[in-house]
Amino acid sequence: MLSRLRRIVAIAIGLMVCCVIAGILVPRPLWQTPAVEPKTHRILVLSNPIHTDIAIPVDDDVRKTFGFMKGAGLDVDLNGVGYVIFGWGGRAFYTETPTWADLKTVPVLKSLTLDHSVMHVELGGEIPDGVPYATTVRIDEDGYQRLLGAIRQSFANSPAPPTALERGGYGPYDLFFEANGYFNVLSGCNSWTAAMLRQAGISTGWWAPLPWMLRLALHLHNDADIVSR
Repeated sequence: MLSRLRRIVAIAIGLMVCCVIAGILVPRPLWQTPAVEPKTHRILVLSNPIHTDIAIPVDDDVRKTFGFMKGAGLDVDLNGVGYVIFGWGGRAFYTETPTWADLKTVPVLKSLTLDHSVMHVELGGEIPDGVPYATTVRIDEDGYQRLLGAIRQSFANSPAPPTALERGGYGPYDLFFEANGYFNVLSGCNSWTAAMLRQAGISTGWWAPLPWMLRLALHLHNDADIVSR
């Protein structure tokens, strides 16, 4: 009995390792037509040990696409704002865990099963080049417009523009909004980031449940002039 259990555990671990390796090594899409347009836009993928966000410099396109944010209380024209930072995730874990000290059992269980999703939007200052938590991604104009459109479509729409959750955010410069889709452990926040980057014409790995997998795949499947530290 013990020997059989060991074999099952070994097989499970082996399958998990294979999924991780394939998730990084297999590109998505499998074949990418090289873009010839100049990479005129620079965005950032920000990461911590479990989560990634997309940081976009404030410009007129951002103001137009996400104009509803000003009415919700996030003014991108405030002095010192250089980026708008977007993230997607499970409502319970995302909204109730601003720090590890706030970790609770129920949000963790929901994140491991199925949960409603939210968009997190934060106003950020200037982000220096070369910081370890930021990966630079350069995209062309068409890819940039597709990226903005895909992020906008991640917000849940009622007949009115998206409205912020009543609970607010972590501080005075961020808010949560209702989002489209459901969060689960196999298709979580980092999978959303990868999907947004693919909309912009960037190749990712086939599956990216963890930030380090996404970062590694980005460097592996894109030229150094497109993805860099």
